[in-house]
Amino acid sequence: MTILEELHTPVRHTCDVLVAGGGIAGISAALSVARAGADVMLLEREYMLGGLATAGMVNIYLPLDDGMGHQASCGIAEELLRLALPDMLLRPSREELDLWLSPHSAQERAKGLRYRIDFNPWLYAIACERLLRESGVRLLYGVMACGVHREDAWADAVICEGKDGRFAIRADSFVDATGDADILRLAGADTALYPQGNQLAAWYGFTNGDGTSGVKIMGVCDASEEEQKEGKTVEQLVDRRFAGVSAQELSEVTELAHKQIYRDVLAQRAKAPGYDAASIPVIPQMRMTRRLCGLYDMTKADDHRDLPDSVGLIGSWRMRGPAFAVPLRSLYGAQLQNVLAAGRCISTTDAMWDLTRVIPACAVTGEAAGLAAAMTDDLRTLDVGALQAKLRARGIPLTMAEAGII
Repeated sequence: MTILEELHTPVRHTCDVLVAGGGIAGISAALSVARAGADVMLLEREYMLGGLATAGMVNIYLPLDDGMGHQASCGIAEELLRLALPDMLLRPSREELDLWLSPHSAQERAKGLRYRIDFNPWLYAIACERLLRESGVRLLYGVMACGVHREDAWADAVICEGKDGRFAIRADSFVDATGDADILRLAGADTALYPQGNQLAAWYGFTNGDGTSGVKIMGVCDASEEEQKEGKTVEQLVDRRFAGVSAQELSEVTELAHKQIYRDVLAQRAKAPGYDAASIPVIPQMRMTRRLCGLYDMTKADDHRDLPDSVGLIGSWRMRGPAFAVPLRSLYGAQLQNVLAAGRCISTTDAMWDLTRVIPACAVTGEAAGLAAAMTDDLRTLDVGALQAKLRARGIPLTMAEAGII
């Protein structure tokens, strides 16, 4: 059964660039657009910024370096890390922080230290909101994209649903930072699902009653290869995997996670009466769902390769050594000339996806996509050299040599 609708959707907003999705990639893209002097709006389905890093409680800012003492990811990727520092640190120690920020930190990091922090997700979301507002980004919370109006190879409006009904936002260019390639799919671009699906995760915040607190990690665990060798593993909660792109399945995921959290809190409280849940995720903790099929799939074979259209560098949080250039071609596809992907829905191989979905990579691709979107509404005519010059002017290395990586 279907219902036939005749819709007349009012255009309520216009802007130069519309960014959909307020996770780390969307925050970075919107900042990048604003700093390029363009008018930008940022849509976010929830009522807080940060996506999985905050609302999903995967609040781990993974390393910016290659694990060999060389910082790969710079620009907004470093800025957003530093934003998490004041009054928010849960780890590392003060000594580790001072070491990382010191002039001689590269030599020390090469001996073994990879800097990462676990931050307060709620304060971090507010800090990101303040940063965006101060930068001139227009925010729209509680809005979900439900359609895209397209003319030939160009999108010209995103159809939205909010508290006040259905409306459209017109823009010259668009950045899809939804994490699930929602805008790209709605616009008819080629996309692909992660074939392995996602394991159930049920991370939650806890307090012990003695002043200590933390995040209890249950289910899929982001453990590096070194940590896995040390025995850091997490038991799978259910014998099932989830694609993470349907309302019915995501509802089931949420209910299953809640059940696991409730059960664990009661079990822990039986052993320690002061134990309690302090917070739970407000979005499903899905990592890899749907991505763009772009002009180029990033692959692990690109390790230490300089690419002619590089727009930034990332390392591997899984292990020390690898470093990758992110090509502009992985941020857009053949079907649309004014829509770019950023974050965990860029174009990669399935094996590489696990490296491009995390916070530093999302910030790198978000900054590049935002700047490109601010520069053109036709990616076929974009002067890649001019884009790269602007990125370098922001202090972003684009080649291995520029980052000191050999």
